[in-house]
Amino acid sequence: MNEKEKTKKTRQSASATPAKKPAVRKQSARKNPPKNDNIPETPAKRRSKAVKEVKKAPVRIIPLGGLNEIGKNMTVFECSNDMFILDCGLAFPDADMPGVDIVIPDFTYVERNRDKIRGVVITHGHEDHIGGLAYLLKKINVPVYATRLTIGLIEGKLREQGLYGKVQLNVVEPKKTVKMGCMAVEFIKVNHSIPDSVGMAIHTPAGIIVHTGDFKVDYSPIDGKIIDLARFGELGSRGVLALMADSTNAERPGYTHSERTVGESFDKLFQKGEGKRIIIATFSSNIHRVQQIINCAVRYGRKVAVFGRSMINVINTAIELGYLDVPDGIIIDIEMMNRYESERIVLITTGSQGEPMSALTRMAMNDHKKVNITPMDFIIISATPIPGNEKYVTRVVNELMKSGAEVVYEAMYEVHVSGHACQEELKLMLALTKPKFFIPVHGEYKHLKKHAGLALQMGIPKENVMIAAIGNVIETDGTKMSVTSQVPAGRVLVDGLGVGDVGSIVLRDRKHLAQDGLIIIVIGIERSSNEVVAGPDIISRGFVYVRESEELMVEAKQLLAETLDNCSAAELREWNTLKGKLRDALSDYIYQKTKRSPMILPIIMET
Repeated sequence: MNEKEKTKKTRQSASATPAKKPAVRKQSARKNPPKNDNIPETPAKRRSKAVKEVKKAPVRIIPLGGLNEIGKNMTVFECSNDMFILDCGLAFPDADMPGVDIVIPDFTYVERNRDKIRGVVITHGHEDHIGGLAYLLKKINVPVYATRLTIGLIEGKLREQGLYGKVQLNVVEPKKTVKMGCMAVEFIKVNHSIPDSVGMAIHTPAGIIVHTGDFKVDYSPIDGKIIDLARFGELGSRGVLALMADSTNAERPGYTHSERTVGESFDKLFQKGEGKRIIIATFSSNIHRVQQIINCAVRYGRKVAVFGRSMINVINTAIELGYLDVPDGIIIDIEMMNRYESERIVLITTGSQGEPMSALTRMAMNDHKKVNITPMDFIIISATPIPGNEKYVTRVVNELMKSGAEVVYEAMYEVHVSGHACQEELKLMLALTKPKFFIPVHGEYKHLKKHAGLALQMGIPKENVMIAAIGNVIETDGTKMSVTSQVPAGRVLVDGLGVGDVGSIVLRDRKHLAQDGLIIIVIGIERSSNEVVAGPDIISRGFVYVRESEELMVEAKQLLAETLDNCSAAELREWNTLKGKLRDALSDYIYQKTKRSPMILPIIMET
């Protein structure tokens, strides 16, 4: 081989060798990818990956009550084709709702999506969290999940509404999880003024949402079951997308006292009330407080009688389920009370808020069939007036004192502690859960605003703190959260057996009647001859006392007679036109004479 041919062959080999190596490297890369744990995934790549994963199933939080108001707590959580409801409570009517019994949330959105509802989870057994449930279950029959005592109290509600046995009720213990379609709800033990209260950790495709329910931190609860702060901390370590926390006491600095402080006060007051009958008014649901009253009664050799329908129902349920420890023979029937000396009796009753029909109010007004208040009564009101109820409580205290009884209320002794967390406990919850987003719940706007301020102090960015309103659709995909739309929401008024049949127009008329009264104009017209054959007569209710205002009534009748005389035959045939003329004429006259505007109702009778 000559020199030229050798050179050519060497060049071919050199050019062929590099062509094979890349092929080998590619094959090697497919089989054994290079490992380098020191090179982190770029933030942009992580965000892109996260968005691809969670945008498939955004989560929507829809409060239907409990925001910018006290009570009526209800929240819907929605993801894909799955929805569940957290709590379904009631609120008590304001002074501008005459005749209304209770107020419940508007269920319109839930009814429209009834096929998506997987169930209802309940945090605890207070009326503002379970009071609307029976009305909801009448419209959509879905499973209910709650702790044992809460289920027991719900059963009583369903019996009243004829639903007992028709609804699936499921008892869930703390630390257990309930599947809700693509979401799961974990029950977490918290302390509150009723046993078996829980918060919720809602596990969703977008992340973990923690809802505290009503809570406080009590290191020495009556039942010995302390809030599971460790679990809240574990969730915080894993990463909490959003925290929804109770705001009721957000204005109060410091910590909420333990329920045991009330027991210590009771002990001192039982000593002070020696030789007298002791009457204690408290919330019927505060079973821990009832337990401490019973403990004091046992210690001081007294028998316990229970008054008030709700108090009797709750105590019976608590005893049946083992939440009250009552020695045999301590609780006596109301009918047996007179067989014992007064100084050996303790009465536990409702009426701590001065409710007009409650047992304590009827006692104060000397309208109770079984109990008459005397100077030998020692009365303890173990509750703080709910905002708006102060005047009712004051009236009851005044009337009790007029009867000679000694009355102890919260302003004088520590006979009540709140069941809601104060500022330092709220900060602790924020510190443990370390949420990315924060939504204050359960309170009026001032409470939500104050709680939002605490979140800002704890380092949560302002843009991640959201003060929402009922009906807002709060949507999150795990990276951002915003209000995207609005659903029907508001209040539905319950009056007797009527649900929703009392609206703004009816309320307006009731207020009108309450403020200025009613005047009814009655005339009789013979249809064939089209002549007025009777009247006009005037009937007054709530306007003036007719016998003391005869001159006014006589002049009013004369005015109406003149108005009828001036009506044409056509106007006498058109009764709507005739009613309008009579109403306008009398309204102007009454206002000119009295500066009042009573409701005027003309009635035309055909003869």
